[in-house]
Amino acid sequence: MKGRRVAVTLVLGVVFVQVGTAADLKRAEEIVGGRCFLCHGMEGENASALYPRLAGQHAQYIARQLSDFKNGQRQSETMTSMVSDLTPGEMDALGRYFENKQPGRETVSDSELTRLGQIIFASGKAPAGVASCASCHGEKGHGTAQLPRLAGQHVPYLENRLKQGHKQARTNDSMAIHAGPLRLTELEVKAVSAYMAILQ
Repeated sequence: MKGRRVAVTLVLGVVFVQVGTAADLKRAEEIVGGRCFLCHGMEGENASALYPRLAGQHAQYIARQLSDFKNGQRQSETMTSMVSDLTPGEMDALGRYFENKQPGRETVSDSELTRLGQIIFASGKAPAGVASCASCHGEKGHGTAQLPRLAGQHVPYLENRLKQGHKQARTNDSMAIHAGPLRLTELEVKAVSAYMAILQ
């Protein structure tokens, strides 16, 4: 009898989690439809090169960025107003919502440029003390819960992101993104951005 009660409790617990998850994702979809889609698209696909694609991004990474926008550790007038009323639970739900979407991918026709980018991405630039991008973001640029997915982002967005790191415009990044681009030429920044954009 005791074993049956335990089994029923476990089943009810699983059902509760599933219902809660579904409700959370429904709420996330409402939030995306009310504000996020304007810049990032309903599926996180984002057709504009000004903003990052969120589809396939790690849930924990997204939730942390939203939290950092809210607490001021990451600065953006637009994003601060967007997240001002979000709860931690809603931030987690938004992370899971976008993580489950299909990542995009860019097309770059300049094979010589992407080849140079591949070398920098995989091996860095040792004479200048630049570590490889892959050492932090993974060999396919898929990122981690702490570091962003770079694969498939728009080329102009990636270039701008590297230049922002150079200028230390963001304060919630690792120091590698601040130091590395400083030692890359403009051509090398274009090349590694082009390569990351075609990764999937």
